Amino acid sequence: MKLIKHLVEKPWGRSDIPAAFGNVNGRRTGEVWYEGEGGAALPLLVKWLFTSEKLSIQVHPNDAQAQKRGLSSGKEECWFVVHAEPDAVLGIGTKHPLCADELRSAALSGEIEALMDWKPVSAGDFYYIPAGTVHAIGAGVTLVEVQQYADVTYRLFDYGRPRELHLDDGVAVSVAAPYVDARFGCAVGGKQLIDGAYFRLWYIDKPEQIASTRGTGPWFIIPLKGELTYGGESGQVGDCLLIEDIRKLKIFNNTSFLAATPTKK
Repeated sequence: MKLIKHLVEKPWGRSDIPAAFGNVNGRRTGEVWYEGEGGAALPLLVKWLFTSEKLSIQVHPNDAQAQKRGLSSGKEECWFVVHAEPDAVLGIGTKHPLCADELRSAALSGEIEALMDWKPVSAGDFYYIPAGTVHAIGAGVTLVEVQQYADVTYRLFDYGRPRELHLDDGVAVSVAAPYVDARFGCAVGGKQLIDGAYFRLWYIDKPEQIASTRGTGPWFIIPLKGELTYGGESGQVGDCLLIEDIRKLKIFNNTSFLAATPTKK
């Protein structure tokens, strides 16, 4: 019911993440993601990300592109901003369309950083990132990422860090253009944020709003503030619960959470 936390060090991570996620012993933890018993694959992957520096500029393939490369699936995701420092930004799409040659050249020269559409963000903002979207997360951001259960990322530019780039695959799957997806905004309690091909996502901050959700589960419950319980199991910030019947979830005052359920079972 309560999924197992897995902490991942990243060069852009932080050594001061909240204690609820575990003892990082001074390590730069960038991701906390959740898995089932024995590392079993789940219908969705949930992550928390904590940034002290910009992530690489990157892209994910769609299902067909991933399967052509011998992978099980592509990767689409949604970002929900939990905390953002005053100048925090997300890079989503490019300022104007780039052809493959222009994208490759910009990635090699570093010009791609200036060509990204860096959007100022605040707590409660959310963005759906379709496959093919060139994107990056800026410094000073804490966010929850809900995504297809896939670990496939093609780095286009990494600010000189000594990590592998994936220009051939990255350029091939990129749609380097302005972001035009309508699935973004500032979350309102009880409103569905995402109704997509892979998952649905709600933001809930009052008990009566649970009735606004739909679907039979399984449900991934990601507490953002306060406390909730299900079948005697409690959940707080740092936890992720996997449950079947969201109507049996009990939440306390001043509690908020994200609820995600896969569209494809």
